[in-house]
Amino acid sequence: MFIPKLKRPLLGVIATFMVLATTHRGSAEPLSPMEELGKALFHDATLSNPPGQSCASCHDAALAFTGNSGSPIAAIATGSTPDKFGNRNVPTLKYMAFSPPFSFVGEKNDKGETEYTPTGGLFFDGRADNLIDQVHGPLLNVNEMADTDNAMITSKLRSSPSLQAYKTVFGEDLSKDDAATVQNIAIAIAAFESTSTFAPFSSKFDSYLQGKAEFTALEAKGFELFKDPEKGNCLGCHVGTVDSKNPKDWLFTDFTYDNLGVPRNPAIPANAKASYFDEGLCQREGLQKILPEGVELSSFCGAFKVPTLRNIAVTAPYFHNGAITNLRDTVAFYVTRDTNPELWYPKSADGKVLKLNDTTPAAIANVNTGEVPYDRKPGETPRLSEDEIDAVVAFLKTLTDTAP
Repeated sequence: MFIPKLKRPLLGVIATFMVLATTHRGSAEPLSPMEELGKALFHDATLSNPPGQSCASCHDAALAFTGNSGSPIAAIATGSTPDKFGNRNVPTLKYMAFSPPFSFVGEKNDKGETEYTPTGGLFFDGRADNLIDQVHGPLLNVNEMADTDNAMITSKLRSSPSLQAYKTVFGEDLSKDDAATVQNIAIAIAAFESTSTFAPFSSKFDSYLQGKAEFTALEAKGFELFKDPEKGNCLGCHVGTVDSKNPKDWLFTDFTYDNLGVPRNPAIPANAKASYFDEGLCQREGLQKILPEGVELSSFCGAFKVPTLRNIAVTAPYFHNGAITNLRDTVAFYVTRDTNPELWYPKSADGKVLKLNDTTPAAIANVNTGEVPYDRKPGETPRLSEDEIDAVVAFLKTLTDTAP
């Protein structure tokens, strides 16, 4: 049986990324030849069509490997040609090596029924199982690097400044198998993305865990509110092991999916069409084929992957559609979405608040309304006061890694 509730702590998932975390390399080790090649390819702007865009164009190290490639629309990136735009905010690549492959995790509830929770994968809809798979998407996406096929990528590699490093690592004739060559490119980039450059654990929070830094009174208050299941309840989705002092036990995501009823972002060109809705997980290609028995695809409409909160202060705008542009407003949205929806949603001509305006009528039932802090009604007191919102924001700012 499927119970359509997307959020719960998943011990099995936590165990999975705990294992990955323990095998992650330390920051002191130099890059291997494979990782050096991946770094070169990550910054190689000759591989796009036309040349000029690289992975680093949309994943800027200064922005925790988010960005928009100089797009005039803050929420979404421009492609290798200025007339092409994506439909979603660019997610961070930091700490993504810890994400498990996409799967449905089944757990028995008190009634003996199996509840399935979609978990893991990369992108907001989990369509790539790992960093290697993730690389292929942007290379061949018409709105991103816009290569038409593997042969085009291989042809560009032949005249790329990365060619010699590629041959040093793989020692292959590029003419033999275009698909294999592109797979090697993906393997190398994924190797670079798995280094400590992308998971340095160098924030004030990490130093606090290790006894090397102290929180201010406001930061400490925010951390308590973050953990309090009756206040922020942030730990319910952005998990950490409360009794652990090991930074690798604090990834601030459970890698699951949730429908938060985020406001529509009119700046996204696709949203100009009133009938267009980005429904997230349920639109993922091939998902129907791997659904557990009894699970309805429609129950995942409007659900997007829970991001890590590490470096959240430098990764604006927020949510899959970049609808909210600053961190304080993002926290405030969580606690006032239902008590004061007029703060976040537009109004119709007759003054009615168009709540959940980026959610199809069929998906409204999937919006998370049962968990703290979403369990409020209009006129009720939000779970966090204005001062408490400020405290949570102060804590979240401690999650920013120091510059490399």
